[in-house]
Amino acid sequence: QEQLVESGGGLVQPGGSLRLSCAASGFTLDYYSMGWFRQVPGKEREGVSCISAGDESTYYTDAVKGRFTISRDNDKNMLYLQMNSLKPEDPAVYYCATDLTVGCQFVERSSLTVEVWGQGTLVTVSS
Repeated sequence: QEQLVESGGGLVQPGGSLRLSCAASGFTLDYYSMGWFRQVPGKEREGVSCISAGDESTYYTDAVKGRFTISRDNDKNMLYLQMNSLKPEDPAVYYCATDLTVGCQFVERSSLTVEVWGQGTLVTVSS
């Protein structure tokens, strides 16, 4: 059974950095595009970033461009999100996900096609 498990969340000061990790099991990660979402209470889940299968092209929502970097280690079946220059508007529960396809539309447009979600990891930004 496909499973995703996030880790690496925590409390960081504004301007600080965190690296989120997502461990995949039950499927071969390098066959599929992988994404990160975030959600705050009372708001819809937001697509943050995606890395496609194959050419590993990347997508970032405007709010995180230049600050966040998505990467994958196919040998370890791991997905990462390096978050730098964290801002007070970044706190959320961060989820990794995949729709088990090779594109990033599930992050760029609609998450309705997501097939596998992680349980989420909480990121808090506070001084």
